[in-house]
Amino acid sequence: MTAMMSAAANGREAGGWEILRARARAATAGLPAVPEPGPGVCASCRGPARRGFARCFHCGLHAESAPGLLADVVAPVACAPKGSRLATDLWLYKSERTGSREAAESLLALLLVFLHDTAPGLWRAGAAAPTCACVVPSGRGRPGPHPLQALVHGCLALPWAALVARPGGDPWARALDPGRFRAPRPLSGAAVLLLDDTWTSGGTAQSAAVALKRGGARWVTVVVLGRHLPPLRGPAAQRAGPAVRTEPDAGPPVNRLGW
Repeated sequence: MTAMMSAAANGREAGGWEILRARARAATAGLPAVPEPGPGVCASCRGPARRGFARCFHCGLHAESAPGLLADVVAPVACAPKGSRLATDLWLYKSERTGSREAAESLLALLLVFLHDTAPGLWRAGAAAPTCACVVPSGRGRPGPHPLQALVHGCLALPWAALVARPGGDPWARALDPGRFRAPRPLSGAAVLLLDDTWTSGGTAQSAAVALKRGGARWVTVVVLGRHLPPLRGPAAQRAGPAVRTEPDAGPPVNRLGW
């Protein structure tokens, strides 16, 4: 994993990493930890699953729709319940609103610390160490590179693989669409680190994984910053700090968090 990190990230002194870790802890303060697969937890995305089922409804549907073409591993960095500070940061960093820079800095710290401290365990547990990185494309017609790729640019030593959206698709669709993206260049035998900022149903990320596999990738590991969950209730919501109201499906915040 050290080879994955560029000089911009890996060259920081030990004290710099401790600062990043402190910022990452602050970004997830009061939030539930990402659960291990098991009863009530989806074996694919770590979201809620009905008792007696290994996968949640969406992941079960994906497995039926694109067998053998889905991501081999899905690794959420953190849980992002709706209304939490993290959920708001995941929307805010892509905007030009007040606080977007601070949100981006917190998310970058969260991602770098995960890749440096936690992700090596994925490779030791059997996941293929990545040979290239990719970001799930934006379907909203945003010009230029995806904000997440722009955020992490210069921090990874891996070469970047490209995905492009096929014309005519619904940019707001969240269901798995095996034809939504394509890889413009062959990826024969590649092990891809596929980065995404949010996971709700997982349809967009898995559509990207299908395109990578069809492009020749042998392994796809999805690392997603925030696994969206329903709002926290009761004492858990109080520990997570002041809630913020958002429009449905990650719309803009109605009022800012008090931070």
